[in-house]
Amino acid sequence: MNSASKDISEDFPNSGKIYLNNASVSLMPSQSIEAMKDFLIYYNSVGPDSIDSESFVNEKLRNTRKIIAKIINCQPEEVILTQSTTDGINIVANGLSFEPNSNIIIRGLSHEHHANFYPWIRLQNKTKIKNLSIDKNGFFNFDELETLLDDNTKLVAISHALYNTGSILPVEKIGNMLENNTSFFIDSAQTVGCIGNFDLSKIKCNFMSFNGSKWLCGPMGTGLFYCNKKSHELLEPMAIGGESAMIYDNTNLAFKDIPDKFQTGFRNYVGMVGLESSVRYLLKFGMENIRKKNLRLSNLLREELSKIKNIIFYGPEIPQERTSIISFNIDDHDPQLIVKKLEKQNIVLAVREILDKKIIRASPHFFNTESEIIQVVNTIKNL
Repeated sequence: MNSASKDISEDFPNSGKIYLNNASVSLMPSQSIEAMKDFLIYYNSVGPDSIDSESFVNEKLRNTRKIIAKIINCQPEEVILTQSTTDGINIVANGLSFEPNSNIIIRGLSHEHHANFYPWIRLQNKTKIKNLSIDKNGFFNFDELETLLDDNTKLVAISHALYNTGSILPVEKIGNMLENNTSFFIDSAQTVGCIGNFDLSKIKCNFMSFNGSKWLCGPMGTGLFYCNKKSHELLEPMAIGGESAMIYDNTNLAFKDIPDKFQTGFRNYVGMVGLESSVRYLLKFGMENIRKKNLRLSNLLREELSKIKNIIFYGPEIPQERTSIISFNIDDHDPQLIVKKLEKQNIVLAVREILDKKIIRASPHFFNTESEIIQVVNTIKNL
């Protein structure tokens, strides 16, 4: 059996539930839970604030940076450890300086996830916000992007994949279009860990933010912010402390280099230990194998759901244009009520929104099985 077909469900404890809400928070493999437990026991036993613990913690954080750098293809020092995707977005939104007549370009306004919408809208008293119009799946027209770009465009901020439709946006093409003239930020919370191999050298963005608790199967409270080594001087840190800056000549202040510059006060050591273990698990399975299995599961889900009367799908029909997210409604049925009824039967989906419309979102990951997918569909038919 090749890895893409392997059943690994027993590696992810779930109390018998069928969990299809991985686009929100994923399950963790048992090995990561054990790694966190082992870390805490050792960290406590050697003394949390001791010489031994300091070297131990630093090694663990270096290992996390190295493995994250490996899966996104960057340098370890370009990986800043945060608590969430939102942290990284705000580092950029609050760290940029704006000249008179400057502008930033975002996509879809309230079609976006709040985390990649509110921080930019908050800047409208400092800079002009330009909006890329979208089609029903959230895609935009490149001719319009080219029209909106001008010499005063400070930043283009785009999600790599959409939380509501699952659409994968062509970020490589955007990066090539912008080249070095305009800064480029990507919210990749819905792609790193689920769409196969990931190569920042092809995307050519300045900044990127994602978290560890979705497709990377790490614990809550783990986030990653990528800052291109050549771009960190564009950002003023949101916070400052002894870890991120230093005093010289008694009163003069200087920021340290990345990653320290943006990481003052970070203390979620145990979370990063769990994340590093989860990423090792993913790499062993194979990132391309994860993509293949996710597509097989989501294609099966969509195919079986299509047999239900009055089903309505949202998002691209072409599998390669979406993640494993399958969003749908059943005509004349309340999405919230369906999700509540399913959870009472140990099936976890989510209610999300596309603009003002509430939808049901299923998001299988590589630890789910085909039999679970069939069971979910049969349960929906019988509601």
